[in-house]
Amino acid sequence: MMDTAKDFSTFLKDRRQRLDPAALGFTGRRRTPGLRREEVAARANISTTWYTWLEQGRGGAPSARVLESLASALMLTEAERDYLFLIGIGRPARAGTAAPEGVAPRLQRVLDALPLIPALVATSSWDVIGWNQAARRVLTDYDLLPPGERNILRLMFLDSQTQAAQSDWALTARYLVATFRAETARAGHNPRAADLLAELSANSEAFVRLWKENDVLRPGEGTKTILKPKVGEVCLEFSSFAVDGRPDLKLMIYNPASDADREKIEQLCS
Repeated sequence: MMDTAKDFSTFLKDRRQRLDPAALGFTGRRRTPGLRREEVAARANISTTWYTWLEQGRGGAPSARVLESLASALMLTEAERDYLFLIGIGRPARAGTAAPEGVAPRLQRVLDALPLIPALVATSSWDVIGWNQAARRVLTDYDLLPPGERNILRLMFLDSQTQAAQSDWALTARYLVATFRAETARAGHNPRAADLLAELSANSEAFVRLWKENDVLRPGEGTKTILKPKVGEVCLEFSSFAVDGRPDLKLMIYNPASDADREKIEQLCS
């Protein structure tokens, strides 16, 4: 059985001893490797006594703020930061609040390997940060939009062309609002989500009405039908997948629901 209190104190000590004092600007002779406790405490902006208690397993449960400070002070990776939160307070770290500017090259290659299947990567606030050519042709041409406008919620409620392309706008809009509520709550305080909420509330009565219903959903699977001038209705089966190591991102895959829909996508992508 895991002893999380012991694991927590051991992990802090181990990561402290792995740090290079000289690289961080600390000098002087040392009997043991790594930083001293008071040096880590200073980097984390907490008292030496409090940090010492944490390393000794008698400091009680630290706050999320203290864990964030320790993760920064100890120069932890994302995986190490999540582990620190899990053994420290029993839940993962909150997702980062800053919207990424793009996806990693490896993930973009995954998107590009699906030439006839629309696929995109979105944040918890439905900002689209990665897409393939099929998504441009079938869903939305994100290349033509400024980065600040590449948001599915914003397009769904504030863009008339996007609204007109939905076979069942009300159903799609309800799904987006419900998942937005759930994911932003899970991610914690997020300035981007707060700004988006304010913008939509000020400019869309439909959004305000749906937001007040307090529906909550997780991104998952479903179907949607979009209207394209050249080929008519295109029915898609969508699935949402977590991006490993990035709890703030989701990969959305839109498969054609039938052979006829696949042929229409081929036409649009040709």
